[in-house]
Amino acid sequence: MTVKTIFPMTRIHEPMKVDVDLQNGKVADAWIGATLFRGFEAMMIGRDPRDAALFTQRICGICSSAHAVVASMALQQAYKVEPPPNGQIITNLIFAADIIQNHLRHFYLLLLLDYVKGPDYPPYTPRLDGDYRLPKKINDQMMEHHKDAVVKSARAHEMLAVFGAKIPMQQTIMTTGVTEKASAERILAYSAILKELAEWVDNVYLPDAMTIAEYYKDYYNIGSGYGNFISYGLFPQPITAKLEFAPGIIKNKGSVEPLDLSKVGEEIKYSWYKDTAPSSPLFEGQTVPDRDKEGAYSWVKAPRYDGLPFEGGPLARGWINGDYRRGISVMDRIVARALETKKICRLAAGWLEQLTHHGPTLTPFTPPMDGDGVGLTDAMRGPLGHWVSVRNGKIRHYQIVTPTTWNFSPRDSSGRRGPVEEALVGTQVAKSESLIEVGRVIRSLDPCFTCAVHIIDAPKAASYPQ
Repeated sequence: MTVKTIFPMTRIHEPMKVDVDLQNGKVADAWIGATLFRGFEAMMIGRDPRDAALFTQRICGICSSAHAVVASMALQQAYKVEPPPNGQIITNLIFAADIIQNHLRHFYLLLLLDYVKGPDYPPYTPRLDGDYRLPKKINDQMMEHHKDAVVKSARAHEMLAVFGAKIPMQQTIMTTGVTEKASAERILAYSAILKELAEWVDNVYLPDAMTIAEYYKDYYNIGSGYGNFISYGLFPQPITAKLEFAPGIIKNKGSVEPLDLSKVGEEIKYSWYKDTAPSSPLFEGQTVPDRDKEGAYSWVKAPRYDGLPFEGGPLARGWINGDYRRGISVMDRIVARALETKKICRLAAGWLEQLTHHGPTLTPFTPPMDGDGVGLTDAMRGPLGHWVSVRNGKIRHYQIVTPTTWNFSPRDSSGRRGPVEEALVGTQVAKSESLIEVGRVIRSLDPCFTCAVHIIDAPKAASYPQ
């Protein structure tokens, strides 16, 4: 076994450690470890539940609004309340803006330099040795777009702040809606930025994604994984609560099946947590660190659906909703994300037209002392869930399962690799000292370990399950 290590993995939301076993120029096996402890569930115990939408956003700065959305949804179920139409629409608009900025940053800041050769000065050097295939004119144009994208993603954050007050960690999403009203000035401000971004997505982002796909066609056959996809759905419509992105699961590239939440559980055989049960239901899940646990190699748990590993994200949503079904590879993930960005811009434009000027955005309520709730949405990278139990007016139990936990899980008790570990197997590697091909597979899923784990702990020498 010849194991090569990438640590730290750059241009992701760190920290992450990747080990690959190379045999005959290919990845024969892989282990992905997270080197920080995730502890937000423990921090939530004993707090006022109404703090959850604000507090849990601190899990991550790149997708903070997703946690506000899902925390409020969990309390809506626990308290048996719901937002008024304007409250739901503005929540969707805040969340849409955050997803747009994430997708732009992912492609242009984190992923692009796997395929485009930057200039010969820092921070673009030192660069990985690899097969940069773009003609110079196209390469230089992409680098200009790379710089422009910094401004465009910031504009998406400005758009979010129209109704969210600030970002990261917007301040207006509450249990039953939002605190901001739909004034003419705010609608016009959001609409103007949205028009600018939608045009840029159509005229720059989508063509750039397709150009990368044209010059790296072989990546339509690399990084495929299991073909198991999961989505909790995304963007509830007001009143009907019908989701604009439907929930569901797909096994092995098959047909779409209904999502059954009772089949979702977490395993921790190879995670640094004390063993409780082989697979814990989420209302009973525990987060008790055990850094010295024998055989473990990650702080990320192993979520499973019906005992199987599943991938989430734009490609999963594309397959489940029939928006994109070309394949399940690295390049399919890149193209599906770009197409999803266009779709979300279109949805946001429609929501603006549905707003009632100065209509109510919050539903008054008196919180009961006890309640249990589940908040589910799809976030930028896939399915996000918050499970909350409230007793005597305080949080008794809080469990969070993030998209990166699904995608970058370690092995389970049956020895099945996590989705990305499986996707890496079979990847051809030209130079073992570069491993640029490994990075391309990993970054296609936009990992965010700040969501998955939180308190630093230096790793010991790892041993790997066979």
